[in-house]
Amino acid sequence: MRIALDAMGGDFAPDRIVAGAVEAAASARGAYEVVLVGDEPVLRERFGKLIHGLPIEIVHADEVIAMDEAPAAALRRKRTSSINVAMGLHRSGDVDAVVSAGNTGAAMGSALLTLGRLKGVSRPAIASLFPSTRGATLVLDVGANTEVTVRNLMEFAVMGSLSAERVFGISNPMVGLLSIGEESSKGTEMVVETHRKLIDSELNFIGNVEGQDILTGAADVIVCDGFTGNIVLKFTEGITSFLTAGVKRGLSKSPFAYIGALLMTPVLDEIKKDLDYEEYGGAPLLGIDGVVIICHGGSSVRAIRNAVAIASRMADEQLNDHIKARLEEIDVADLQR
Repeated sequence: MRIALDAMGGDFAPDRIVAGAVEAAASARGAYEVVLVGDEPVLRERFGKLIHGLPIEIVHADEVIAMDEAPAAALRRKRTSSINVAMGLHRSGDVDAVVSAGNTGAAMGSALLTLGRLKGVSRPAIASLFPSTRGATLVLDVGANTEVTVRNLMEFAVMGSLSAERVFGISNPMVGLLSIGEESSKGTEMVVETHRKLIDSELNFIGNVEGQDILTGAADVIVCDGFTGNIVLKFTEGITSFLTAGVKRGLSKSPFAYIGALLMTPVLDEIKKDLDYEEYGGAPLLGIDGVVIICHGGSSVRAIRNAVAIASRMADEQLNDHIKARLEEIDVADLQR
């Protein structure tokens, strides 16, 4: 198995990306090799000694799409960018997955244009793992679709359920629908209709869930539109900074507060670890006819390593084949609005 890694994408590329590739390749134990896609002369000059002897290959790409570029225009203008070349390798079968911490819009656009949608999927979705008291909760969509239909939400539920089961090892995952109340009548007209259809589905649907249920582990998979999901994602990412700032303020109040903070350090470190996106690497772009993992622009070395590992599991489990088979069982016409 071969995993393509966009070596030039991200706030700290290529340094952190290559370092993550090294850790991933060193820990793979022959399960996969990493293909770094980027400026080959630069990569070899700066990291040649670091990658020597590891299952890492370099494929040249002439251009880079910057984090602040408009995705659509950049994809058209820079056809030989690292993300486009990586997706091209996936389409041709030279790699089994693509991982990128670069421009999210460009990664999504390139995946759609190059790989296309999976049969039976009307809209791809970004799925992100959130920490919970029961381990982790998979939430989708967290940014790919600001507006959705009942059909989209049903597809998200199917894709999320299969991902939780096949990739993250959760047996018969519980699926919840994010709303403003647990009652089936709560939420927009679209949410109410989706609730009705999910009840009639073969999924392990537990009903509506609210915002606080994401971290309590009330469901293994939570479905929502990308506008709401992205707000939840960004809010959760801010909790770690909020806790850290609160501890620092407390330290300055009195010697007793300082002593108390020291005693609480192991607990606070554990909480910070639970809320850290790096533990989960990246977010799968589900519904694409391929395996694509989108990482945070500021991803650490550890996050990149973990994202490569998730990509490997998705490819190894042949997740897309299971998604296509399950969607074929759904009466698509009945989901149209």
